Amino acid sequence: MQSQSPFEISEASELYNIERWGGGYFGINPSGNVTVYPKRNGEQIDLMEVVAEARHRKLAFPLVVRFHDLLRDRVETINKAFANAIGEMGYGAEYRGVFPIKVNQLREVVEEILDAGKPWHFGIEGGSKPELLAALAIHTDPESLLICNGYKDTSFIRSALIGRKLNKKVILVVEKLEELSHVLRVSKEMGVEPMIGLRVRLLSKGAGKWATSGGENAKFGLSTAELVEASDMLHAAGLAHCLNLVHFHVGSQVPDIVTIKRAVREAARFYAKLSKMGHDLGYLDVGGGLGVDYDGSRTTFDSSMNYSLEEYVRDIVYTVKEVCDSESVAHPTLVSESGRAIVAQHSVLIVETFGAIEKTGRTPLPVAQEGEPQLVTDILEIHGNLSPQDRLENLHDAQEMRERAQSMFDLGLLDLRAKAKIETVYWQIAAAIVELFRDAEHIPEDVREIEIALGDQYLCNFSVFQSLLDHWALGQLFPVMPIHRLNERPDRNATLVDITCDSDGKVAKFIDLQDVKETLPLHRWHPGEPYYIGFFLAGAYQDIMGDLHNLFGRVNEMHIYLDEDEDSGYYVEEILPGSTIGQVLTLTQWDVKELARQMKAQTDAAIKSDRLKPNEAMRLLDDYEKSLTLYTYLNFDDQHKAQK
Repeated sequence: MQSQSPFEISEASELYNIERWGGGYFGINPSGNVTVYPKRNGEQIDLMEVVAEARHRKLAFPLVVRFHDLLRDRVETINKAFANAIGEMGYGAEYRGVFPIKVNQLREVVEEILDAGKPWHFGIEGGSKPELLAALAIHTDPESLLICNGYKDTSFIRSALIGRKLNKKVILVVEKLEELSHVLRVSKEMGVEPMIGLRVRLLSKGAGKWATSGGENAKFGLSTAELVEASDMLHAAGLAHCLNLVHFHVGSQVPDIVTIKRAVREAARFYAKLSKMGHDLGYLDVGGGLGVDYDGSRTTFDSSMNYSLEEYVRDIVYTVKEVCDSESVAHPTLVSESGRAIVAQHSVLIVETFGAIEKTGRTPLPVAQEGEPQLVTDILEIHGNLSPQDRLENLHDAQEMRERAQSMFDLGLLDLRAKAKIETVYWQIAAAIVELFRDAEHIPEDVREIEIALGDQYLCNFSVFQSLLDHWALGQLFPVMPIHRLNERPDRNATLVDITCDSDGKVAKFIDLQDVKETLPLHRWHPGEPYYIGFFLAGAYQDIMGDLHNLFGRVNEMHIYLDEDEDSGYYVEEILPGSTIGQVLTLTQWDVKELARQMKAQTDAAIKSDRLKPNEAMRLLDDYEKSLTLYTYLNFDDQHKAQK
């Protein structure tokens, strides 16, 4: 295939499956660029125009682009889905969602979510003291909830009760029985009645990569016996009416709707029974779990989900209503903590390719020279006699010759030029044989392995450990594709490697409708021509969970809003600069002023010993100090200009 051969946009859309995982938010325009539809209507943003704007503002890559209108659309979509289901089924209470701040703690993101959720009194959840303190400050709606999950000490409880003193609906969710007595003691000291929730440890277990957060062996929650004991403690303290919420959680990304239905039914039964034990319950919190269809397969695969948002909501509303009606208990206000489903789609990580390691394609077929080893002539003969009938035998013969060449090289019987020729011809034979099997009904396993081995490695300016930690740690799949040249036929298959000094710093698993792909179709990289690749649906957890491996810090960010008055249809509302070298060094206890002082001492010594002239030494020291202010990632602008 040639990269310039005709390629329809519809073919590109199918190849990268963008219509399925994109959910109406992403598409490809006639120019062959990925387009974002933040409101899933006609308003669109060309990602390559965003790239051009970033370059104009001298923002280096990698770059995270956040689409705030998309974020708002997610909040509205979830709230409206619950409102519609409640209305259709005649459910007797409301929905009060909360955003779990742990999913994305960036202030601009959290504030946007709460602002978008105002019509529905959308609240917030915190699971640590820092998260709670941030949540208390930005929680201003007296009708919305502030849920406190996680283990708690005295200062955590006191902070939450400050919110109660301010008439906020702050609910302390008890994760273990000892916490309840702690909450009761501190609330008595502060002279305020708490709002208390109990996290139920269900027998129903979750599914997917985060299944261990649910089930009877989960690290959070109360057993049935402990729930009864908690009820007795509240009655004994005269605070039975302070139990207001029942909570459960079966996982962050639940792929199977059956798991959710089973858990909701069990939790609703707990809610009903506790209500009958004399508690003024009013809220049932179904936790997180609403999935994101990362691969678009709509299956029970870990990176997918076999249900829609509408089905998820209807099943929750119907199940809770059915159980409560059967128990003659008033319907509770429904609460969910669907953080992943709110923020995953709103950000795109754009990385720049700065090189490619190819096994075939650029090196011409070698010619046998007089006096060369017989192996060179033999493998060239195989290449010249390739045929569809003998293609598998041809492959095996070439593999055997390559192994013999390696053995001879190890013994010093083969020179470097001959070995290089044999390697080059071998990979060209392998590529030709893969093509000969392209339309075969059955492809042998060793041919499949060769096809994967033939894949290029594209060198990308980013850190997997910083920006895609879940991919490295858990094998989480994210949609990945080039964001331009999609009107050209991609002629390479590749894995992506980052710039860290670690062999794990790579992306070698990609989404596919049938299975997981080992390589990604890409266009040939040309020196001096920027090639951009986008990582999509990575707005949940990745921003905050990234580490400082190799001291690559946070990446540059652009925050974008739609605006029909702008010629481009959007405007850049804010730019958040990524980490500088000096900043990440400071985080690891390096004093940048002391580093500069030590370098000055060394340049002074070089001047005194006549190894450097004073002007040159000062220029070198100035370069060093300026480097401390630079972005931690690579910058290839000068190289692109030089190559052009």
